[in-house]
Amino acid sequence: MAAIDRRTFVRTTVKTALAAAAAGSVPVIDLLAAPLLAAEAPTLAVRRGQDIPKLVRDTVGALGGMQKFVKPGNVVVVKPNIGWDRTVELAANTHPEVVRALVELCLEAGAKQVRLFDRTCNDARRCYTQSGIAAALENLKSDRVELEHIDPRAFRELIIRGGKALPSWEFYQPALEADVFINVPIAKHHSISRLTLAMKNLMGVIGGSRGKLHTDIAEALADINSVLPSDLTVIDATRILVANGPQGGRTEDVRRLDTLIASPDIVAADAYAATLFDLKPEEVPSIVAGARRGLGVMDLGRIRLV
Repeated sequence: MAAIDRRTFVRTTVKTALAAAAAGSVPVIDLLAAPLLAAEAPTLAVRRGQDIPKLVRDTVGALGGMQKFVKPGNVVVVKPNIGWDRTVELAANTHPEVVRALVELCLEAGAKQVRLFDRTCNDARRCYTQSGIAAALENLKSDRVELEHIDPRAFRELIIRGGKALPSWEFYQPALEADVFINVPIAKHHSISRLTLAMKNLMGVIGGSRGKLHTDIAEALADINSVLPSDLTVIDATRILVANGPQGGRTEDVRRLDTLIASPDIVAADAYAATLFDLKPEEVPSIVAGARRGLGVMDLGRIRLV
């Protein structure tokens, strides 16, 4: 069974549960019924270059182009990390040029709407502005693109049957309802989870007291990613934060790599990104948990570089 089958199964299950729960009951997501990913090697693209728009196009193009993921008429969520009141050179947020280039590719593929948002850690308006992402998207001048502030009324509690750490949690409904979910984190050191990559980037689309998740962060992240699978993961490693993450604050902690990683397999993408920090995938608990739960492949020997 192909990897997309799991994503389709989960997304259909979530949308059906949300519709059935419109009367007020809490929807149930049965992870035990979800198929595992296929055993064949996942594809992963890695490209390097200082021209970021070209870098994005080359990396996504190696996977077959954005049209492989986004179809005409789709509502697409592009989820960067915009969590911190930090400027571009401090490497706390996804690079605005990476975000803009991905949105342009979605529009060219025929997306009906591209929505972007993050549940920020600092003041949202300052984060959106200081990150450079607000200005980058404004320059597109497209009425099909919207950088939104999280609406606290739009979180929906889901019962997660088969969850290891989370029996239930609140998820942002616009993320659940999208036709396509594109996960665009920046690769960073993290003081608790060791690294924050694509799996952890989904912390920006959940509600509740997120600090509670850190008691069993690896399994919690696997639960969250089981409920909301990413159709495409693009990891921004144009510059990475190698210490004092996740918010940083010193240019001395930033290493410029001019690198982009992309894959439909979120675990494979995170596994490769771990090597940029001189770590093995098995040294990052969230990657291990994701692989064990059937969310993807962490064995770099099984990943097909394209």
